[in-house]
Amino acid sequence: MNEIKQRILRYWMEGDPIKAKTQNYYTYFFKIAGELEPRIRMENTDVLMLGSNNYLGMTSHPLVKQKVKETIDEFGVGTTGSRLLNGTMELHVKLEERLARFLGTEECVVFTTGMQANLGGISSLLTEGDEWVISDEANHASIIDGMRLGKVKPKHRLIYKHGNMEDLEKKLKKAPRGKCLIITEGVFSMEGDMGPLDQLTDLAEDHDAMVYVDDAHGMGVMGSHGRGTCNQFGCQDKVDILMGTFSKSFASVGGFIGCNKEMSNWLKHNARSFIFSASPPPSVCATVLSILDIIESDDSYQKKLHSVSYKMRKGLLEAGFNIDESQSAIIPILIGDRLKMFEFFNKLFRAKPIGVFTNPIRAPAVPHGRELLRTSYMATMDDEFIDLALEIIINVGREIGII
Repeated sequence: MNEIKQRILRYWMEGDPIKAKTQNYYTYFFKIAGELEPRIRMENTDVLMLGSNNYLGMTSHPLVKQKVKETIDEFGVGTTGSRLLNGTMELHVKLEERLARFLGTEECVVFTTGMQANLGGISSLLTEGDEWVISDEANHASIIDGMRLGKVKPKHRLIYKHGNMEDLEKKLKKAPRGKCLIITEGVFSMEGDMGPLDQLTDLAEDHDAMVYVDDAHGMGVMGSHGRGTCNQFGCQDKVDILMGTFSKSFASVGGFIGCNKEMSNWLKHNARSFIFSASPPPSVCATVLSILDIIESDDSYQKKLHSVSYKMRKGLLEAGFNIDESQSAIIPILIGDRLKMFEFFNKLFRAKPIGVFTNPIRAPAVPHGRELLRTSYMATMDDEFIDLALEIIINVGREIGII
């Protein structure tokens, strides 16, 4: 038999998925019925949704849905082409111009997914082989893969300790001045803490290094009217590339990079994931544009989300859970043991009279020994919802000895 087929067959028969299914802790691809609300129906079970990135609750906003319907009637459902050739609609240009104004950047480039934004954006900057890249050890897989796709030499790829500016400075001293790219997340996707962007950008300035910030989980949540973590730290003018996504606060799918006009031109003609992918459908553009209309004039969704997140953090801490350094709508419950983490997930999901859905996170998404349940929150959750979620989590946590 072909060796590739043999490897796939072995994984089918002996890999982690079949082991997890056999031991009843396979927790992926659960089916959701209906809209993504705080209370949903999943796998024929009523649950409280604590595992969504729908931070502002915009997936079911009536004004957003109405605008999308009107846009489909006018522009249809797809583009069937890349932006470079036949896939640039008026809507794409309008969205890029609107995002640039929102972010305070000269221009913005919209990608079909956030993964593609990082793959294309990062790899297109690392094309000569003599560049250096320094990345936070907790950065997202898309950042890691973007660095791998670039031509930078392995010895020129340095990793600094998570959020540790002393270690970053040590790594910067190893790299030639003027040849380095620093990459960090704004809000880190697994544990909800923020990178110290003010300190990081000062170090970058001292060493003539470029700064690339993936703010997928900060956009719409942090800063003035949701303009992101860089805005919150007041260092947006020192960030060369600001990446974000539409799949969180913007309730859709897609990615974007805010930058100056020279960088925008470079990305549009060198980022392979941009050049060789069909452009986002009109519905995506309409979704993001309508949400920008809402949040630029009304920051109540953002304020409500912070209130909900604060109450949940406070309740979990007072109950004795370890939530580490969370500062956002992402709140981890650290377990530190893979099987105990899956047991906690399953008992929460099967709780009566209503379950709680969370995201079970294990290596390689987090280091071994740092397994956790990732919980995340929406602006559309009320006090009654949070009180009930806390009650269930605390009861199950005590039952299995987490607290």
